[in-house]
Amino acid sequence: MPAGRPSSYKPDYADQAYRLGLLGLTDEELAAFFGVSHTTIYEWDKAHPEFAESRARGKLPADAHVATRLYQRALGYSHPAVKIFMPAGAREPVVADYIEHYPPDTQAASWWLKNRQPKRWRDRQEHTGADGGPMESEVVYRWETPKTDPK
Repeated sequence: MPAGRPSSYKPDYADQAYRLGLLGLTDEELAAFFGVSHTTIYEWDKAHPEFAESRARGKLPADAHVATRLYQRALGYSHPAVKIFMPAGAREPVVADYIEHYPPDTQAASWWLKNRQPKRWRDRQEHTGADGGPMESEVVYRWETPKTDPK
């Protein structure tokens, strides 16, 4: 029988982990919720497969939802909206339907591409010479005598 303190894990933690994953909690926040360290969360994953599966299932919809919104933000989008206002002297508010436009966000597009295609879109580009080694260049310095004005 292994020595040490008994696990504080309870079977209903799997369902709670799923629901908290849907809210977008990180592993550290999940650990804080359960009052344990983040390493305990990973130990529970190993010891209780239903807990690990619930955590993964909860994270997927949340991540997919954020990815959808980031994608829309990167490309720009429009949606129907309503503006309600009360003009001076009016007895009832005026309701006006309109289309709200959001232009493309270059920072969101850059972030998306850097994470989806890091070799093509990273900030630092690697340049190599013809044989794959470092690039070589030659710097030639030339001194010219300054021309003087004949005046």
